[in-house]
Amino acid sequence: MAENYDIIIIGSGPGGYIAAIRAAQLGLKTAIVEREHLAGICSNWGCIPTKALLRSAEVMHYAEHAKNYGLKIEGTVKADLKAVVDRSRGIAQRMNAGVGFLMKKNKVDVIWGEAKLTKANEIVVGKSSKKPMEPQAPLPKNTKGEGTYTAKHIIVATGARPRALPGIEPDGKLIWTYFEAMVPPEMPKSLLVMGSGAIGIEFASFYRTMGVDVTVVEVMPAVMPVEDAEISAFAKKQFERQGMKILLEAKVAKVEKGANSITAHVELKDGKVEKITADRMISAVGVQGNIENLGLEALGVKTERGCIVIDSYGKTNVAGLYAIGDVAGPPMLAHKAEHEAVICVEKIAGLPNVHPMDKLKIPGCTYCSPQVASVGLTEARAKAEGKDIRVGRFPFVANGKAIALGEDQGLVKTIFDKKTGQLLGAHMVGAEVTELIQGFVVAMNLETTEEELMHTIFPHPTLSETMKESVLDAYGRALNA
Repeated sequence: MAENYDIIIIGSGPGGYIAAIRAAQLGLKTAIVEREHLAGICSNWGCIPTKALLRSAEVMHYAEHAKNYGLKIEGTVKADLKAVVDRSRGIAQRMNAGVGFLMKKNKVDVIWGEAKLTKANEIVVGKSSKKPMEPQAPLPKNTKGEGTYTAKHIIVATGARPRALPGIEPDGKLIWTYFEAMVPPEMPKSLLVMGSGAIGIEFASFYRTMGVDVTVVEVMPAVMPVEDAEISAFAKKQFERQGMKILLEAKVAKVEKGANSITAHVELKDGKVEKITADRMISAVGVQGNIENLGLEALGVKTERGCIVIDSYGKTNVAGLYAIGDVAGPPMLAHKAEHEAVICVEKIAGLPNVHPMDKLKIPGCTYCSPQVASVGLTEARAKAEGKDIRVGRFPFVANGKAIALGEDQGLVKTIFDKKTGQLLGAHMVGAEVTELIQGFVVAMNLETTEEELMHTIFPHPTLSETMKESVLDAYGRALNA
């Protein structure tokens, strides 16, 4: 007989493992299926190990500029690439093991293998077609194997993978995805990055800081095109000051491969074609949901643009079947998946007052140098929606802490509804803004007005003072600029 559960989750990334923990907390018999690595892409090949790489680059940057801080480092600062990569992979393994511990702690069964839906409440788990990451942390003792399992509720949390453009498919050697970019066997001398979203610009920033000649090609008119235009333009100037070459409104039409290099034919805005030769190329043109080979078609599960269609609580059009995280569509962010997981499980459990997620209040963070973070409406979108707005700005160059840190290149921008004082959006570029943005997220969630923000005492000296000054500036009351 098939073993039965209250909830089975397919995929153990941020959405999946959080769903499993919350279900267990609510007393539901829970199992999670994983085919490759506990903790998913985010902890193993995405969010966490990339930040480890970026941290190494940041430390190297400070060492190279030690004289700016009155310090002297004798000799040339060199990167030990193997050690940098090993540190990143070790951190990934630690995260992987941590999720295994959490499954054991919360008495969630781990089913190792590849799941396929045979009914809305039944899966068959077979041998995985994926090779586990190396090194693989030991699996928890409560791990089960191949077989048939049933549950009243099944949540699909299978995540996403890099999107490939026809004719420019990654080959693992000359054209990389983020997988290969994270574990380079040697540092290339030159690199072309196709796409300037979060993934593309973070790797561009890492490799440029490590001394690589980097060119970024972006089809849209702005780098990081989802960001506010003013923040995007500010960041672009900083990237170019660091020696990064950025081509906007341009596209890679085709790629010629050499023995150990590529030549990209880049179509420019004016119609001309520029040939760019580089040692390696990173394809960072987005991701697509992992919806294949799950049995969705046979069950009639509705999909759209490579993702599963859901309602505000994760329900699909098939009773008893749910989807969360990247496989359920944008924004494809770990923290969105985690929050979506909690909403979905609490709704399944019948908890009262479960609220749908407000996607306008999901912050976005890009860990390039300088960092970029935002939440809510951009100025252009607010105007497009017909809102009468006030806009405030405050530069890091006028902030004492930023000056003391040697990080005075940054900008905070806030957007308010002129009539109500509602905070509609906040956009930041500069040192540690990915840590600061949550202050604005909390303010928006609590429906805080400009008056309440202006009456809030921000500690001195901190970078956070730029946030208050931006609010003050929106109302003509900035004190330090």
